[in-house]
Amino acid sequence: MKLIRHGALNNEKTGVVLDEKFYDTSAFGEDYNEAFFAGDGLGRLKKFIDNNKGKLPELPKGARLGSPVARPSKIICIGLNYADHAKETGATPPPEPVIFMKATTALVGPFDEIVIPRNSKKTDWEVELAVVIGKKASYVEEKDALNYVAGYCLHNDVSEREFQIERAGTWDKGKGCDTFAPLGPWLVTKDEVADIDNMRLWLTVNGKKMQDGTTANFIFKIPHLIAYTSQFMTLLPGDVISTGTPAGVAMGMSPQPYLRPGDVIELGIDGLGVAKQHLVAYKG
Repeated sequence: MKLIRHGALNNEKTGVVLDEKFYDTSAFGEDYNEAFFAGDGLGRLKKFIDNNKGKLPELPKGARLGSPVARPSKIICIGLNYADHAKETGATPPPEPVIFMKATTALVGPFDEIVIPRNSKKTDWEVELAVVIGKKASYVEEKDALNYVAGYCLHNDVSEREFQIERAGTWDKGKGCDTFAPLGPWLVTKDEVADIDNMRLWLTVNGKKMQDGTTANFIFKIPHLIAYTSQFMTLLPGDVISTGTPAGVAMGMSPQPYLRPGDVIELGIDGLGVAKQHLVAYKG
C-alpha cells in the first residue's frame, strides 16, 4: 500500500494511492499515528480498502499532501552513512552509526515550502531514505530488525550547517528548524519494496543535479541501524529513522552553493515518489 495524508497543515486527513490516483480514507476513522501502527492498522486499513473499493472518494487534483505519518514521537537521523558523503565533508567514515535527532515540529509535507531560518547563512539539502517503525522495538536483534518496519518514505534532511557545526553544540541545532523535515509524498509499505539495499536516490536544485546515489552504498544497512538505535532508546510505532545522504551537498562543494529564497529543490527515490520544495525567507 501507499499511504498519504492530505489537507491543511496540522489538520490532515488520511488517504491511499490506488492505481496512481489519490483517495480519501478518513471514513476509516484513524490517523496514521502511533496507535494506528501499534494496533495492526496496516492490516485493518487493507481490509477497509478491500471492502470499500469503488466507494472511496477520489481527491481533487492539486490537493495538498502532508507528511504521510502523523507527528511521530521521534525523528532519528543517521549521519555520515555513505562513504562518499563522509569524504566530501572531510569526515572519517564512522566506526559506529552517528545518531542525531530532528525536532518533530520540523515535519512538513513533501511539497510545502522550506523556510530559511532567521540569521541563516548555510541552509543545505540532503536526500534520504526514511524508515517508519511499525511496532515497539527495544534491544532488537539485527536478524529480526526488518520485522519492526512498517514502510519507507522519501525525506529531505534539510540542514543549517553554521547552526549544526559552528554554534558550540550538537548537530541538532542545525537539523530541527521549522520545515526542515519534508516527508513523503507517501509511505510505501515494506511488502512493496523489493530491494531496500539497491534504490536510487537523487536531488536537484533549480534543475541542476546535485545528488545521485544508491542505497547500495550504505556504510550501515537498515537492519543494523534499527538494531543499533534500539540499544539506546525504545523505538515506538510511527517513529522515523532517516538513513543518511549520499555525496552532493552544498557543504562539500567549492564554492558552497547554499540555499537562498527562490531556490527550488526536487528529489526522489525509486518507488517512493518525488517531492518538490520552494525556499522562502523567514518572516517574523
